[in-house]
Amino acid sequence: MEKYNLSVVKEFILMGITARPELQTPLFLMFLIIYLSSMLGNLGMIVLTTVDSRLQTPMYFFLRHLAFTDLGYSTAVGPKMLVNFVVEQNVISYSLCATQLSFFLVFIISELFILSAMSYDRYVAICKPLLYTVIMSQRVCWVLVAIPYLYCTFVSLLVTIKIFTLSFCGYNVISHFYCDSLPLLTLICSDTHEIELIILILAAFNLLSSLLVVLVSYLWILVAILKMKSAEGRRKAFSTCGSHLTVVVVFYGTLIFMYVQPKSSHSFDTDKLASVFYTMIIPMLNPLIYSLRNKDVKYALQRIWKKICNVCSLKLA
Repeated sequence: MEKYNLSVVKEFILMGITARPELQTPLFLMFLIIYLSSMLGNLGMIVLTTVDSRLQTPMYFFLRHLAFTDLGYSTAVGPKMLVNFVVEQNVISYSLCATQLSFFLVFIISELFILSAMSYDRYVAICKPLLYTVIMSQRVCWVLVAIPYLYCTFVSLLVTIKIFTLSFCGYNVISHFYCDSLPLLTLICSDTHEIELIILILAAFNLLSSLLVVLVSYLWILVAILKMKSAEGRRKAFSTCGSHLTVVVVFYGTLIFMYVQPKSSHSFDTDKLASVFYTMIIPMLNPLIYSLRNKDVKYALQRIWKKICNVCSLKLA
């Protein structure tokens, strides 16, 4: 680090996804479509689960918050990434970089705990169906999302403040397409041992604790399903948690691939690929998974569409 002069960093340069000029326009168009699809899908899911009276259940309450977190961290990253495709120099100010990191951490960590809350909800629905409405009361549902939001805000502020109160070197090029904690740490001149330890402990706790809830919940769900004598009952039980299980496998699989890979194969290029997947692709896929695999959502969409068509026909008449 001695080869760089210690100076006040006022802005950072994001290397982006690729430095090849011929790929900038195609990638911009592709990610614009992906981001707009994600926005439309998640906003649609939030509105649909809010206005449709038949979707006022704990399952769709958590689904609404899953869509909110998807929308949150994709928006923290997406617009700036799209701008960087069409400008000559991918510059982000010091304050905006800190803001982007903090919002990204809040929503990405919140998604872990929202998914674990959804797995607990599915466990109660399948293993304790008679007590479902009692256990998963509105108060309990709000506690299961409010506590993670508060905790994730604390973690986000802790990590962001710790990073941005350290001294950056004159070299300000971030080897990523957004401000993430690990690429930022490589630009710091002062001792990073404490913040690295904090990030490691928090990341391990967040990933393992939320994953443990998911695994235990699905273990009990599997036991309950295997005890069912009716094939139709087993099919319905699988169908109620199929969409959530698909989302869990994709999301946790991507994070584990990114953070648990050996150092010998670890590279920022690999991180970029994984980051593109969980910051842009997954938020687009989640509404599709729930809308295509869920009959209630399909019927709610049909009802909303019919109401819109009826309103339009009355105005035209």
